[in-house]
Amino acid sequence: MDAGQGKKRVLILSEGFGAGHTQAAYALAVSLEKRCTTIETRVLELGSFLHPTIAPWIIQAYKKTLTTNPKLYGRLYRSQYKKSLNPLTQLALHRIFYAQTAEIIQNWAPQAIVCTHPFPSVVVSRLKRAGLAIPLCTVITDYDVHGTWVSREVNKYMVSTEDVKNKLLGRGIPAAQVEITGIPVHPSFRVAHDKAIIRQQFQLAAMPTVLVMGGGWGLIGGDSLSEHLVEWRNRVQFIFCLGNNAKILTKLSADERYRHPNIRLLGFTPDIDKLMEVSDLLVTKPGGMTCSEGLAKSIPMLFYDPIPGQEEENVHYFTEKGFGEPIRSADTISNWLTMLVSRYTDVQARRVWNYRQRMNTPSADCSEVILQVMG
Repeated sequence: MDAGQGKKRVLILSEGFGAGHTQAAYALAVSLEKRCTTIETRVLELGSFLHPTIAPWIIQAYKKTLTTNPKLYGRLYRSQYKKSLNPLTQLALHRIFYAQTAEIIQNWAPQAIVCTHPFPSVVVSRLKRAGLAIPLCTVITDYDVHGTWVSREVNKYMVSTEDVKNKLLGRGIPAAQVEITGIPVHPSFRVAHDKAIIRQQFQLAAMPTVLVMGGGWGLIGGDSLSEHLVEWRNRVQFIFCLGNNAKILTKLSADERYRHPNIRLLGFTPDIDKLMEVSDLLVTKPGGMTCSEGLAKSIPMLFYDPIPGQEEENVHYFTEKGFGEPIRSADTISNWLTMLVSRYTDVQARRVWNYRQRMNTPSADCSEVILQVMG
């Protein structure tokens, strides 16, 4: 007998263009299975699953464009901002994914499909136009909505804010098809951890602590940012999370300035929730998932090197709401680190304020919305 027999199945589709889309997918999977024991989930990065040889090359080219020519990416993002995928791109996705995706759906027979990236959402939307009757939910994993997300075949959109909902309404999506849920984060980010145990686990001191993150790819930014930070290493503790970027981890590990009792250099770690708990300030690229995780932990945030387009919109939202601010100069860093060292209670008060603001923002639960769509 099939181990999943008798369970309702949810297929969650993502893509590897940045770690946040897939993190959101897995966060949803965990939340759904915790909420309902009769739910079985399957998470796939669609392109990597169907084309494991080609997909890494495409993702690497995307990553290189972001790092070497972000302005070009920004121009492309804005030029297509109000448009759905052009017919040529839709045809390419159709040729590459259509038949194989239909086969996956037929073989696994889910009761709902959830997409956390626009490409699989486009593919499933096309299948629905051809007769697929399975409900499609799409989670927009930023604080903005690009035209590539928009499709009338989506049964339910789950979005981060009222502003994103209004943008969808302005593009003709009925209000009944949009729910404000926030971006889904792993349930562990909603749990308060024991700071003493975390400090022991990571050999950290009980002192003002800054967590520096570059996203799943470990894009920490220019040398000047790190250099400004480590000037404070005698008074502030730093945790650098470098993701999967082995090159920069090796580079910093060989630098005498980073061989200090108050500096921890980490590669990929599944314990970001714990590190945010024990830290007082988050310095990060403003990816939608990292910002949402920081918001769940109520940690004040400083943002560097936003990718033109969606990350700029993320910075705008979190700055406007008072949850963080962009690093405009070395003075931004100095002001916050001075506050950490000299007025630590002010930083603690800012975290409490963040928590209260977050708790006062009404939102639905992603898992509950999906269960309602399934009926």
